[in-house]
Amino acid sequence: MADMRLLWIFAHPEPRSLNGALRDHGTAALRRTGHEVRESDLYAMGWNPVVSPADTGDDPAERFVVGAAQETATCDGRLRDDIRAEQAKVMWADAVVIQFPMWWFGPPAILKGWFDRVFTQGFAFGVRNPRTGRKMRYGENTLWGRRAMVITSYGARDSSMGPRGIHGDVDALLFPVHHGILWYTGIAPVAPFIVDAAERTGPERFARLTTDLEKRLLALPDAPTLGYRHQEGGHYDENLVLRPQYAPGRDDLSVHVDPEAVHLA
Repeated sequence: MADMRLLWIFAHPEPRSLNGALRDHGTAALRRTGHEVRESDLYAMGWNPVVSPADTGDDPAERFVVGAAQETATCDGRLRDDIRAEQAKVMWADAVVIQFPMWWFGPPAILKGWFDRVFTQGFAFGVRNPRTGRKMRYGENTLWGRRAMVITSYGARDSSMGPRGIHGDVDALLFPVHHGILWYTGIAPVAPFIVDAAERTGPERFARLTTDLEKRLLALPDAPTLGYRHQEGGHYDENLVLRPQYAPGRDDLSVHVDPEAVHLA
């Protein structure tokens, strides 16, 4: 297995938490086996999650058109230093780990704000394919070639997080991150590492979790990805609607997974 350059984005306020312990074990295992790891510990960094004209050097008295301002500042090199530093980490990485506790059925606000400010138009999306003139997204984009794994935890037991569980299906809850952020920008996600009943983790279970996590991390370069359909793969019509011959009679989110695909991005 070739050495890997991995960016670990950590969005938990307490380093002594279960999440913090898993992060420490995971990064140590990667470094011990010869991989390079860079970290973005968002709470420790005091990351500012709020998009503003200060990000792009625009006049706050003028109307702030976020996408256009981000694209111009990205192309002109006028983004704030903290944003450009995080973009450089993303470009350096072969793979990304995104770790967060699931709060109110989604990531903490600080992580959403990291994506809002770092994945700017002109950097992570909004770039046109010079051959087709269409905007590149969903498997064809500037961050293509990278893969990512989500690590998340929640207090509920897995039985209540299934398709018929009262909390809803965890795969559906992670769809906005997996498909709407990662795959949209060309990053291929692999199956997430999920810790249920996090607050009821004792020493024996923690030992199992660290062993399982280490195996998942070291297999990341060759792990099959979730198999989302490519926008330009012929599965969608000119209005970007899935053609009727694919997943006929269904309209759940999993229709966007190609059951025959194994993407090795």
